[in-house]
Amino acid sequence: MKKLAIISDTHGMLRPEVLEQIEGCDMILHGGDINKQDILDQLNRIAPVYAVRGNNDREWAEHIPTSLHLKIEDLHFFIIHNKRQVPKDLPDVDVVIFGHSHRYTEQLIDGTFWLNPGSCGRRRFNQEITFALMTVDGKTYQTEKILIPQHE
Repeated sequence: MKKLAIISDTHGMLRPEVLEQIEGCDMILHGGDINKQDILDQLNRIAPVYAVRGNNDREWAEHIPTSLHLKIEDLHFFIIHNKRQVPKDLPDVDVVIFGHSHRYTEQLIDGTFWLNPGSCGRRRFNQEITFALMTVDGKTYQTEKILIPQHE
């Protein structure tokens, strides 16, 4: 069994409440708009990070792929920043992780689980600060939406 932290749109900010809750995860999936290498360095001290480049990740992030295919336990994941760039044909993908909109979304479409963990970085558009925790055991998974209380 693996415990995953699924985050996106940190925009150069890692909140202490997020770091506290992802401690102990086996891996971290980042859906892009990281904004600086320091964010990945901090996350890598907690667990291995699998990240994609977002539209705000510029020259510093040229080494980061725009999409990733991963197998975790018996599930196949596809990670990309912008949902509009997901290929039409994604054979054998069980879970699609994306970001960009800063809005938490969970949806099961034709047997594929689509998850946008929202944004856990800088607040934009007065939206919630969210991310997800997921446990994966073989082919089964369970997702929990984590909401960071607003106190700004």
